[in-house]
Amino acid sequence: MKATHDINYVSAAEAVRLIESGDHIYLQGSTSTPELLEKALADRGHELRDVTVITGFGVCRGESPLCRPEFKDTFLVNSFFVNNGFRRWINEGYGSMTPRFLGEVPQLIRDGTWRVDVVLLNCSAPNEEGLVSFGVSGDVACSAVECADRIIAQINPEMPFSYGDPTVHISRIDACVRCDTPLVEVPTPEPTEAEIRIGEYIAERIPDGATLQIGVGGIPNAVIRALSGHRHLGLHTEAMTDGVVPLLESGVIDNSLKKALPGKSVASLALGSKRLYEYMDGNPDIIFRDVAWTNNPYVIGQNPKVMSINSCLEIDLTGQICADSIGTRIFSGVGGQHDFVFGSSLSEGGLSFLAMLSTTNKGHNKIKPVLTEGAGVVTTRFQTNYIVTEYGAVDLRGKTLAERAKLLISVAAPQFREELERAAAERFGYAFLRLR
Repeated sequence: MKATHDINYVSAAEAVRLIESGDHIYLQGSTSTPELLEKALADRGHELRDVTVITGFGVCRGESPLCRPEFKDTFLVNSFFVNNGFRRWINEGYGSMTPRFLGEVPQLIRDGTWRVDVVLLNCSAPNEEGLVSFGVSGDVACSAVECADRIIAQINPEMPFSYGDPTVHISRIDACVRCDTPLVEVPTPEPTEAEIRIGEYIAERIPDGATLQIGVGGIPNAVIRALSGHRHLGLHTEAMTDGVVPLLESGVIDNSLKKALPGKSVASLALGSKRLYEYMDGNPDIIFRDVAWTNNPYVIGQNPKVMSINSCLEIDLTGQICADSIGTRIFSGVGGQHDFVFGSSLSEGGLSFLAMLSTTNKGHNKIKPVLTEGAGVVTTRFQTNYIVTEYGAVDLRGKTLAERAKLLISVAAPQFREELERAAAERFGYAFLRLR
């Protein structure tokens, strides 16, 4: 329940006066970038110097106002997951990216590897106890709030109040700014026919009583749509999306067989439409936790039959997965893919699925003899389980390199299979040829 508290509001311009040259700032992500504060900080760009801005996973309305050439020595961007607000800036060399498994990023803050002086937040109105929630973005914000010297917040009634870790008492906030800007919405994409096939291939391998981790995008949503006939599913995921709401409302997801927070749907951040945000708001059956907990493989592995479902950009014939870059160009980050792939392997009956369309929008092959030069390996060939395209699902677990190549070729786009056969024969020799 929301309540009215005496809050000494200031303007955004006044609030960011608390920021000094040399400060390290954590900028909240998910769909809740504190845009008023970000703009006010940019307006001070000519007064400040050497301000480190730590960013992560997020969906922004547009490019950050901090990314202007005249600010190249003012705002030094360090991103652990490159989002659309900072992608061009980083790829042009003005900012940089720190590789780190998402579940391990909070440790960098808590052990002092990354200093956080100031946190910029987008928060709900306070409840009766004076707690505000930064509900759609628990992830790394929890550790940043815990360790920061100063907290500056937009108090925004559009922010849902989430139970769990992403709350802070209003008395801890050093400056509050009124805000009523709606959160960014990420509509659920309508799956294509090819994505629907992928979703069905995965769904038919998911047993009743499984615990789901579902990534973001058309393919994960196609999987969700194919699960309507399942029973007693659980949800322990990094990102909550619109797609899970019908499964929660219908009781398909009831969390009855989970071991970690049984009876509760667990997430660390949310990406969706207003429908999702309204469903989350004050819902005691949904718990948001620090990403250091949600993405801890040993916590994940406590749950039965963990089904980790994620997407990727390309794969080579040995099962190496690239999900963060297009060649040398950083596109996103590792996110929680590794955390849940590993966690699923620790779960009794757990499986991991890495899914993608077999070709790019331009018709280029995404199953390759070797990864594109400069491509990052997010999931190693030592961890790969199921690979799924619109042409089928293959299980690489326990398979030799030659056997993997044969299986992967079988789910590649038909027009590329002959050249992949030649590449596999050259690379693996008789070990591959004898499998024909």
